[in-house]
Amino acid sequence: MEIVPTSILALLVILVLFANSPHRGLWAFMVLTPFGAAAAFNLPAVGGASVGVMDIGAIAIFSIMLLSRDGFSRIVGSLRIGRPGFYLTLLALFAIVSALVFPRLFSGNTEVFAIARDENQTRIMLVPLKATTGNLTQLFRFTLNVLTFLAVATAFRLRPDPRYVLIAMIAATAVHVILGTVDVLSVLTGFSELLDPIRTANYSILAGVRIGGLVRMVGGFPEASSFGYYSLGLFGFWLQYWILTRNKSALLMLALSFAVLVLSTSSASYVAALAFLITGGFITVLRGLEAHVSRRTMSLAITGALVALAISVLLFASYQLVDSISQYFDEILFDKVRSSSGVERSSWNAQAWQNYRDTWGLGAGLGSVRASNWLLASLASVGLIGTGLYLAFLVSVMRLSTCSENFNRDACISSLKSGCLAMLMSAMLTSATPDLGIFFFALAGLATGLSRGGEIESIA
Repeated sequence: MEIVPTSILALLVILVLFANSPHRGLWAFMVLTPFGAAAAFNLPAVGGASVGVMDIGAIAIFSIMLLSRDGFSRIVGSLRIGRPGFYLTLLALFAIVSALVFPRLFSGNTEVFAIARDENQTRIMLVPLKATTGNLTQLFRFTLNVLTFLAVATAFRLRPDPRYVLIAMIAATAVHVILGTVDVLSVLTGFSELLDPIRTANYSILAGVRIGGLVRMVGGFPEASSFGYYSLGLFGFWLQYWILTRNKSALLMLALSFAVLVLSTSSASYVAALAFLITGGFITVLRGLEAHVSRRTMSLAITGALVALAISVLLFASYQLVDSISQYFDEILFDKVRSSSGVERSSWNAQAWQNYRDTWGLGAGLGSVRASNWLLASLASVGLIGTGLYLAFLVSVMRLSTCSENFNRDACISSLKSGCLAMLMSAMLTSATPDLGIFFFALAGLATGLSRGGEIESIA
């Protein structure tokens, strides 16, 4: 086991979590989530695999719940039939079977795009399906997602106080923005190695890249797309929360999350943000407004939509008339589909669909397939059954009740769901695997716990 500088960060967060309840210590767990390229430790003996600080945080917060009084029975209480935890547990059981059995069952029946080593280089190659360490590592990652969900859903079902969630989201947003700002400034001032102490995982770090004259902001993540994916989740949360509450602090967090989203220069995040605003941002938010707030706030939302439309028209005109802006959008967006990367990702999706067909709809196993679309990656990996359970989980999260007598809690639940929806939009465009990430499942778990806790309070 290799100890790295960020091992200290992981240890400190573990101590904070165990010294506090999952409620008071939630901020410490969420502060870890922007450190996507930070390892708690590396494992040279197993190919240099990295165990991230977020991974250790997920294990710690679940352990706290499990070791608490009646911890196991309380966690089981989050698995009620028809609730998100129920569908997620069924999915986890199916994922275990798929990762351990399907690669052997369908070995040699189809070819998959997978991470492979060729002449001491790591690349994506088309290889015959077989069981690999990737099945175990993806299963490990997905298990951490489930543990995170169950831990926070249980904690906030027992004590559905939205204040701790808001403090944690503010802390996560602040750290994310600071890391992104330091990243860009370090490149501009010639100190690009400034964030190297937190980039300790054995990932390819694509930092210091310029596009359209701008430095791509990656912050604590290995590259711009994962930075943009995380930023989009924050943006979705704060947009909904500000619209529902008109809170000044929320407006500041919204402005910061929007700024780093733009500076990520991630084309997938841009398109996902637009899709989110059109689908979830318009229909879901307006329904929430109609149910909870005044006509004045409804007018504010409509005005905001008109402003967004005006900005879109302005950007389109700038693209047509200003050469530098035209070059920028061509590089990050319009030329992407025709680029070699775009063609390669399209081939991944085509092969993933073929994998789904070659395995009779059961899937090649979690961790066997890479695609560039969450739905196709899920179908190719866990098949129709697993994808159906996944969709049932997502739908049940989006349908969580926000009808308690606590307006701030309801606003927080709606905002957490909004963050999940925004991240799902991005995953539908670029996700290589069915894994939506610990941060996504933390948001989903918090929404589930607050919603169920509010229902219990109403009954009592």
